Amino acid sequence: MVKQQSIGRQHAKSIGQMKMNGGNINVLVVDDSPETIELIERNLQSIGYQVYSASNVQSAIKLLDSIEINLLITDLKMPGENGIALVRHVSENFKGIGILVITGFPSIEGAIESIKIGAEEYLVKSFTDEELFQAVERVLNKTNHHKKGIVKTMPQNFGIIGESEGMIKVFNTIGKAKSTTATVLIAGESGTGKELVARALHYGSAISAAPFVPVNCGGIPDSLLESELFGYVKGAFTGATETRAGFFQTADGGTLFLDEISNTSLAMQAKLLRVLQEKEFYMVGSKKPHRANVRVVAATNVDLMQMVKKGSFREDLYYRLNIISIDLPPLRDRGDDILLLIEFFLAKYVRELNKGPMRITPRAIKVLRAYGWPGNVRELQNLIHRLVIMADESSIDTPDLPESFRYSATRSKGLGRKLDEVERDYVMDVLAANKNNISQAALSLGIDRKTLRDKIKKYKTKFND
Repeated sequence: MVKQQSIGRQHAKSIGQMKMNGGNINVLVVDDSPETIELIERNLQSIGYQVYSASNVQSAIKLLDSIEINLLITDLKMPGENGIALVRHVSENFKGIGILVITGFPSIEGAIESIKIGAEEYLVKSFTDEELFQAVERVLNKTNHHKKGIVKTMPQNFGIIGESEGMIKVFNTIGKAKSTTATVLIAGESGTGKELVARALHYGSAISAAPFVPVNCGGIPDSLLESELFGYVKGAFTGATETRAGFFQTADGGTLFLDEISNTSLAMQAKLLRVLQEKEFYMVGSKKPHRANVRVVAATNVDLMQMVKKGSFREDLYYRLNIISIDLPPLRDRGDDILLLIEFFLAKYVRELNKGPMRITPRAIKVLRAYGWPGNVRELQNLIHRLVIMADESSIDTPDLPESFRYSATRSKGLGRKLDEVERDYVMDVLAANKNNISQAALSLGIDRKTLRDKIKKYKTKFND
């Protein structure tokens, strides 16, 4: 017992050092035996781990997709897909996750196969606490050694605020992509900062002295987009009284940022594909090719692959644009980043408006953190700007926030209402809070867009709204 406690203390010390080097250690335990999960969870939590559990492979995969896991401990024999399938999935889809295989049915074949496809260690049930601690430490030491060469690029290098795991991934991708001329596709909801990322790619590159030209494809009628992008020669169409260069020529040697690329027509997509493939384009009304010496960065707030499947976006253009992809997380998934952003915007607008020092109360901060932010960082920035302008005092509290952020007791209509009426009011409140954005409201409600549309249609019919 004394030896076991000593091992635990030594291991706790090792974990403390690992936490100093790389943050908390998250462990995912996958086993169809609740007793085994409870045993491992109790032991590992006692020395500082954050432990998550799953009873089957599919549940484990969902957790892996939503939480950054450092160590996977999985059984081999489970109902449905076995542990070998999970080991293979993790090995081929995730970097830096240590894998420890446990089993009550030991076999040389199982050990060899699991090690061959990615597991670092193999532990046979029933194992002692000491054997578990030692196996876990060996796995983490191996994966920690592999990670030492990875340097996290911090946000201040790009002028973008954020320290969450999702944003660190964005910064690391920017750091790798900025030194190339490969096309980049930036995906993210409206207001997440896609143009900021595009500018970071440009101004962090060797062509930073050349032009950065942003183009809002959704703000230019498709009938005019070709002439805006490629330019036109005198007499090309009625009103073309002079030759005019397009955005591709304006951005020569630099970066052309095509925002809302999903709004282009199939005909326009074909022309863009030619530019990316042949590195040349034709001005409207001209038969002389012009060299396209630009780097193209595109952005979208919709799922282009879904558009490809529906036939509204060219598959070949999608793959040409998506050589490097950057997925910007929504603000609601960025954790404490909202505190950094609030602090940044508050200081910015206090300075710009020549106001004295201001603060937002903890009570108001709590409300802001709980909000869904359908408009993401842009919505937060606009809100802080408005609050600073309207503030009469040095502190901003919950009553200073817009009505949609505040609870109102008068909204309660008692307990005598039918369930469908209560549901109607709640759904319509969520819709209003999301500024009638069907996609965001459906996401907040945990239903799909079609279901939400059907509910709204039913409410209008039944309640005559």
